[in-house]
Amino acid sequence: MNGPHDLGGQMGFGAVAPEKDEPYFHAEWEKRALGLTLSCGAFGAWTIDESRHARENIPPTAYLSASYYEIWMRALEVLLERHGFATSGEIDAGAKQMEPATPKRVLKAEMVPEVLARGGPCDRSVETAPLFQPGDKVRTKNFNPETHTRLPRYARAKTGVVEAVQGSYVFPDSNAHGRGENPQWVYTVVFDGGEIWGEGSDPALTISIDAWESYLERL
Repeated sequence: MNGPHDLGGQMGFGAVAPEKDEPYFHAEWEKRALGLTLSCGAFGAWTIDESRHARENIPPTAYLSASYYEIWMRALEVLLERHGFATSGEIDAGAKQMEPATPKRVLKAEMVPEVLARGGPCDRSVETAPLFQPGDKVRTKNFNPETHTRLPRYARAKTGVVEAVQGSYVFPDSNAHGRGENPQWVYTVVFDGGEIWGEGSDPALTISIDAWESYLERL
């Protein structure tokens, strides 16, 4: 979807100013926010793609005025309510008021190191061969879905060249909405700066994205 999370190439938001020697957390509560998000995600009720879409749906004013972990917590509240683990009233009160849904699994303290080391692999096998190969010229599709997508706005309806076939992975556009993993081949596609940013862009600039197969059309 088009939303406040997708600001690539948008003007008026100021320069990106990386913080030198930035710490992992800027406040103690951020550690708890990360822990809560990971432990609730371990319930098995939603996918990482659904959680990303929940963040994208935060109203723009709230999203753009929130810090990184504030965005995580606001989305987590939506997910907990959506899947029956807590009501908005319970979240506001900070106390249980009704019996929650039963999680598929519970992440216990002694399990954390192994779970974090394992991560959440999303590579999947597919029966078909890749449609594209390195060197193929392609164009990205031009769409503006209300649902989740990993194709950024700045890279839609753009012409580029396939640089690499990265493998086959869960398709986030369907997985975010409970429509199955539907794995597809993923490609690294490289664009000239002028194709993305237009007249006046740095002629030496190139930009690459990882694009699922259904985002691409052969030229």
